[in-house]
Amino acid sequence: MSTFLTGATGYVGAHVTAELLERGEDGLLLLVRARDRRDAEHRLWRSLQLLVDFSRFEAWLRSRVTIVVGDLTAPRFGLGEREYRELAAATTSIVHCAASLNRRSLSACFDVNVRGTLEVITLARAAHAEHPVRRVSYVSTVAVAGHRSHEIVGEDEALDWTRPDYDPYARTKRTCEQMVSGLLNDMPIAIFRPSIILGDSRRPETTQFDMVRAFAFLARLPVLPFRPTDRVDIVPVDFVAKSIADLHGRPSTEHVRYHLSSGEQSQTYRELADALAAAQRSRPPRFAPSLAGAFSWTINRLESGFPRRNAIRRGAALMQVFLPYLVWDTVFDNARVVGETGLVPARFSDYCYPLLRFASAGRFTYPYREWPAQTSEQPA
Repeated sequence: MSTFLTGATGYVGAHVTAELLERGEDGLLLLVRARDRRDAEHRLWRSLQLLVDFSRFEAWLRSRVTIVVGDLTAPRFGLGEREYRELAAATTSIVHCAASLNRRSLSACFDVNVRGTLEVITLARAAHAEHPVRRVSYVSTVAVAGHRSHEIVGEDEALDWTRPDYDPYARTKRTCEQMVSGLLNDMPIAIFRPSIILGDSRRPETTQFDMVRAFAFLARLPVLPFRPTDRVDIVPVDFVAKSIADLHGRPSTEHVRYHLSSGEQSQTYRELADALAAAQRSRPPRFAPSLAGAFSWTINRLESGFPRRNAIRRGAALMQVFLPYLVWDTVFDNARVVGETGLVPARFSDYCYPLLRFASAGRFTYPYREWPAQTSEQPA
């Protein structure tokens, strides 16, 4: 049995890959966009080294992993007809993690999210024609819920086409959910919607810094333009990966859609600010929600008033992207995943300070290790 997985070189996809490999004995067919197999192996090592040492990684390459060098958006992933038939025959389940997170470009999101998902659906249909597909798992986002305010949203109420979207990312992911559920309705599917993913509760290190930059920017402000009682739904990536791997591997699931979120345990800005101030032995910030409009105006001016590569402009651009998700005071019910798996996400306040220290000390970069010079490089 082999699981075809997209997005293994991405942040969430790498964690899901490692979790699946640690849990079972099934093989993984990993789609990797690369020049050749050697380049693909190096890219995989770069994405997985946060989670495993090289000896473990190399053992997986030799025994559990088959690399499929291809392009998610190309017809048949850019494979020849024979290669594609062999891939379909070998695929017994699918986990689709790959996505464009570009929240400004509709064309980028359409190419990767919509066209890419259509190619995954086509593979699922081809595999299903050969043998029963055990499950197709699609990683979506709570952003498909569209504009919300002061709500607790359940899985079955989230997809409301009458609500406008915040950005192209949310719009295309909503479309992809409909494609998966409508075109694969004759096989088992699972749709996972993570909320805001920030860090790993098991370690301070991370390789994903965009949202961490926004968090660090806010952590330095003496005054926050938020309501102190508003809640923000944050989960660690380890909870997301464990939930996906657990439910994907089951013979059957109780539901189709799952919010991978903190739900009603989501913390308020006051709780997070107090926890961070206590860890830093500093004074907590003041809250001034009346400044929200001025704050938004300021970051818009900063984003347009500095050169493209300027750090201030980059921080302002990130805040432009994430601000709508920070002020909506909306949480997503997680009773399904908690009840079915027993997994509970760690509170952000319990690990936010080590995450902030690591990111700030390293200037928002991860110290990647190169491929060891003495190892032999053989095809997976």
